[in-house]
Amino acid sequence: MTKIKTAVSSVNHAPGFLHPTINETRWRPEREIFLSWCGIVFTLFACAVVGWEQYSLFSQQLDLALWGDIAEHLLFASIVAVLIYGSLVYQITRLGYLKRRQQHRPITGAALDSIFTDRTDTRSLTLLVPSYKEERRIILQTVMSAALQEYPNRRVVLLIDNPPTPTDAADIAQLAEARALPSYITTLLASAASNYKAALAAFVVREGVAPLDITKESARLAQLWRQAAEWFEAQASEYRISDHTDRLYVDKVLKLRAISHRKQAQGLLACLDNGEPLSAPLIANHYHKLATLFDCNVSSFERKRYENLSHEPNKAMNLNSYIALVGKSFRERVTAQACFLDQVSAAEAELAFPESTYFVTLDADSILLPEYALRLIHIMEQPGNERIAVAQTPYSAIPGSPSELERIAGATTDMQYIIHQGFTHHNATYWVGANALLRHQALKEIAVTAEERGYSVQRFIQDRTVIEDTESSVDLAARGWTLYNYPERLAYSATPPDFGSLRIQRRHWANGGLIILPKLLGYLFKAPHHKIIEGLLRTHYLISIAAVNVGLLILLAFPFTDSVNSLWLPLSALPYFILYGRDLVLCGYKPSDLLRVYALNLLMIPVNIGGVLKSIQQGITGKQIPFGRTPKVAGRTAAAPLYIVAAYMLFIQWVIGASFDLHEGHVAHAVFAALNATLLLYGIRAFIGYKEGCEDIMASLVKAPSHAALSVKEIPLPSNFAALSARLNNASANERVSNTQVIAKRYGT
Repeated sequence: MTKIKTAVSSVNHAPGFLHPTINETRWRPEREIFLSWCGIVFTLFACAVVGWEQYSLFSQQLDLALWGDIAEHLLFASIVAVLIYGSLVYQITRLGYLKRRQQHRPITGAALDSIFTDRTDTRSLTLLVPSYKEERRIILQTVMSAALQEYPNRRVVLLIDNPPTPTDAADIAQLAEARALPSYITTLLASAASNYKAALAAFVVREGVAPLDITKESARLAQLWRQAAEWFEAQASEYRISDHTDRLYVDKVLKLRAISHRKQAQGLLACLDNGEPLSAPLIANHYHKLATLFDCNVSSFERKRYENLSHEPNKAMNLNSYIALVGKSFRERVTAQACFLDQVSAAEAELAFPESTYFVTLDADSILLPEYALRLIHIMEQPGNERIAVAQTPYSAIPGSPSELERIAGATTDMQYIIHQGFTHHNATYWVGANALLRHQALKEIAVTAEERGYSVQRFIQDRTVIEDTESSVDLAARGWTLYNYPERLAYSATPPDFGSLRIQRRHWANGGLIILPKLLGYLFKAPHHKIIEGLLRTHYLISIAAVNVGLLILLAFPFTDSVNSLWLPLSALPYFILYGRDLVLCGYKPSDLLRVYALNLLMIPVNIGGVLKSIQQGITGKQIPFGRTPKVAGRTAAAPLYIVAAYMLFIQWVIGASFDLHEGHVAHAVFAALNATLLLYGIRAFIGYKEGCEDIMASLVKAPSHAALSVKEIPLPSNFAALSARLNNASANERVSNTQVIAKRYGT
């Protein structure tokens, strides 16, 4: 395992200055580690017993030359081995996660605040938010969570990937809102920042002309921190909450900061009451920290406006296009055909893209807690951690969903958090793309230059597959870089609320692992020492979707002969289900949700197989599969009829198979098939809906009109930009469309 240094500073700190963190009090690492070891030992023992039983049977079949039985036996054994492999991977990563929890000590507030002490620190951070046809509310929450990061030298860039010249009225309005939003947020933050910048300037003057009055300075700081808390409280009270995502944004981005800043003010006043005012260096530190609270430039960039930048329709190239421009200067060149971006000297430049030490990539449906960047950069900057390329906290599901499907799909996300934390224990971390802190130097080392439409483009993040972050993880590891998961929940991401959008997301996840596998094996075989567990974990991550789903289909389709039946086979899976169910409860879910998760996984079999077949198609043809974006829209996304029909066909097949099994005397297989059929039917009802499924199938048979008629209601547009933005935030979609032309004229569509 690669050792990651997490030294904690011993700087003295006044009381009340601790930063809020998420405390998962239900976990007891010592007890859970013991249970994990029990599960692993029992699984291995059951495997040994099954192996001994099956070896004896296999030897008899071989002696009798029963080639058909031998083939069946080998197929069955291979499937069982894959399933047990997955069970052990979960238990091993769970054990690694628990050990990391046990060893983890949160970085103190004093250590984090040390970055504000060094006035010569030139490390810069750029937070990139790739966006494609997102709702204004979604973008606002994500960009605000990025802009309000507790890091001094930061900037946020919204990478708008909408078509730059739309013709549809709704698309025009949506693009206008996306373009207007960065200016609105910059103006909002600048008005708040001016007071604190003025306070810092006044302090610097006082500091230079006379000895500081420590008592008065502490009182001033307490007042400033209280004002900051009031600003966040006002933003929270004015924000209209319509769903659980809004609630998370208000609670974790706004109210959390208000609580933190009130504690700062109370701590200062407590020190004064106790006759222990802060030292002069700490007072200066506070003024500088206050001056950076709202000091963030928020801008936007649209690569598709420029003919000589990549137009590939995927998130990776949206990010790559911007990263390739960083540290350089450009001028726009407009011709009769298109607009070009030409690199020029700084003196000739119209556009400059400041250098950045770090990037944060943040999907437009994700939310960061305030300390995300500060904590991860602190880890990256520790001596010995110079080769960490990616630091992240695997995202958690946004809690509180009213949708059963979103809640259960979110449960699988929270279980993945445990797995990914365990990966880091064995140096097998994969970059999960919803949020990540990237070291610019590492990206430069894996960059490749390619040609697109006759223009040279750089690829820092691979876009050969739709799981671009996974392949880039292998590229970084192959060049000696490390990836790291920070063991706290500091990021949340939206879960698709319906089967239609979940189908797009999960097929996206299933597509690409087999294509990346040869590159991973090449990396592992080049230096195999000390990589056995890493190799097993990394390989399972790439092949599990294909192997498990295909294997389960075969197990349910064919009643293997009784000669391969063993009581120890189901017992070998028992620790996995017990520990998985236990972890669901520890993460706040119900015990019965274990069956719901299993039902959802059964429903996803056709979806996962579809993604795997796309990988095979790309491997055979060499033609890249188009990037499928997960819809993030109000209302229900229609599901593809193919996957609804496939779910019903599986149910019918398993029911008929169970009937035949009973007739033939294969009772165990009949029970297995009937149980899975029952859970699948529950999944169809709960996660798709009988009525909704029929509607989606029927809708696919009827040709829809090219453009739906919009019922438009005019609303008066305020002349004030902030008022307009507030009105847009509360307006309906139709109201926004009705004002498209005015918005476009005023804000430059």
